[in-house]
Amino acid sequence: MPARRGSPTHPDLPATSWAVLGLLSFGRELSGYDMKKWADYGLCFFYWSPSFSQIYNQLKRLERHGYASSRVISGTDSRDKRVYTITEDGREALETWVAHAPVHPPVLKHSVLLRVWLGHLAESGTLRTLLTTHAGEAEHMRAWANEAHGQAEGEPAWAYQASVLRWAERYYAAQRDNTETLLAELDELGHASAHDPTGAGGERSAHP
Repeated sequence: MPARRGSPTHPDLPATSWAVLGLLSFGRELSGYDMKKWADYGLCFFYWSPSFSQIYNQLKRLERHGYASSRVISGTDSRDKRVYTITEDGREALETWVAHAPVHPPVLKHSVLLRVWLGHLAESGTLRTLLTTHAGEAEHMRAWANEAHGQAEGEPAWAYQASVLRWAERYYAAQRDNTETLLAELDELGHASAHDPTGAGGERSAHP
């Protein structure tokens, strides 16, 4: 049964299901293509960039729970397409999840930092190239978030989305700045290692 308004419980659905249902909560009928486009200009900055298959799998799950419904309409190119909308039960369940879902700390899986952590296995210059590339990507995402924020700003229905996009812009700016700081630290570490390969004035410790 769908969770009712005010209930401290919510259905056992993955966060990705709630994210997809959230795309429908702005009051429009959306096709899978529309949802992918919206996700790539919103969710991708702070959660994930879904594939079409992920979107459709979640939509099927939401329909089974009665949280979304769909219908087939004629497209502008004379091809039929299926569009989805949130149901009343779906909106109530989403409101319950927003209000009562437990607050978990975000899990950071930073593949670039994982490679830096293994820097003792890297050839000279590899980490600098890696981090320079990452700083450039972070700046690209910052600029993209700024562009998306510009499109969302001024739309009353997207006020919260605009705030999240401003957060994303600050986040990627911090990623860029932290990466540049890490580059400077590694430059100093490389200078020290040239005089002492262990970086500790003696044998390398088995522990950090």
